[in-house]
Amino acid sequence: MSEAVLEVRDLRVSFAHPLGLVRAVDGVSFSLAPGERLGLAGESGCGKSTMALAILRMIRPPGRIDGGSVRLDGVELSVLNEEAMRRLRLAGIALVPQGSMNSLNPVMRIGAQIEDALADHGVSLSRTALAERIADLLETVGLRAGVAASYPHQLSGGMKQRACIAIAICLRPRVIIADEPTSALDVVVQRQVMETLARVQRDLGAAVILVGHDMGLMAQFVDRLGIMYAGRLVEVAPVGQMVTVPRHPYTRALISSLPSLEHRGGLQGIPGLAPLLRDLPSGCAFHPRCSLAGERCRIETPALRPMGGNAVAACHLAEPVA
Repeated sequence: MSEAVLEVRDLRVSFAHPLGLVRAVDGVSFSLAPGERLGLAGESGCGKSTMALAILRMIRPPGRIDGGSVRLDGVELSVLNEEAMRRLRLAGIALVPQGSMNSLNPVMRIGAQIEDALADHGVSLSRTALAERIADLLETVGLRAGVAASYPHQLSGGMKQRACIAIAICLRPRVIIADEPTSALDVVVQRQVMETLARVQRDLGAAVILVGHDMGLMAQFVDRLGIMYAGRLVEVAPVGQMVTVPRHPYTRALISSLPSLEHRGGLQGIPGLAPLLRDLPSGCAFHPRCSLAGERCRIETPALRPMGGNAVAACHLAEPVA
């Protein structure tokens, strides 16, 4: 694998709470190769979106980044001042946010919002050249050039999401973080948005981190998949291996909960609820919901271990597979 474009090491994020400190991201480490598609999946509240915002240094009080390292093309982001970090966002690493209606300015036309993004990073063009640049960006994501004159409320959900992608790619970033880009969209529009993201990613040669909880969508889009639970990565593997030979009981439970055309019948859910992040159980955080848990699982927190085939898992019971 070529040298990583993004390296995250021991990233930790916490939130102050009257009842105790909430550790939303707890020692997460991973790397991202150029052009790779990495998925981060798990139940709501497991820390996926918080980690995405922490990579971009967009955590706001009462949250704070407690420690860890994030390196983009070898540049340590934690030591950059606010102005340097602001200029790096969009140019080096960009976010396609969850909920496009809440992300776009409702009183600005789409073209003006793209123009703002370019101007904020020092791109100075003539009116004609700027109009052509905006039209090219919109056409790249499958929108007509005339959409530049529209307000967000005049667009469908899928069109708004593609407008967000156009803004995210306007400076050709090396890494795109897509935070549940298809939430609240119907399945047909979901497919259109993901096809747009895939095409844009190939054209730019960018790496993508796809954050979400739709395991079916992940299986179709990503190269490698990471599973998060209670603020930690519990398994990372190439997506084909993850689907066919999941090592962690939580991963197996997530995959078993998916509906299947081959096996009709009642859906199989995961028993219990995800723990409160301010009051995690001892040992493995998943052990109260795991039918295989033993005494060691209740006492000792498992670390990520190699499982063979470029996979790692944090489970005392997982066995490496040749």
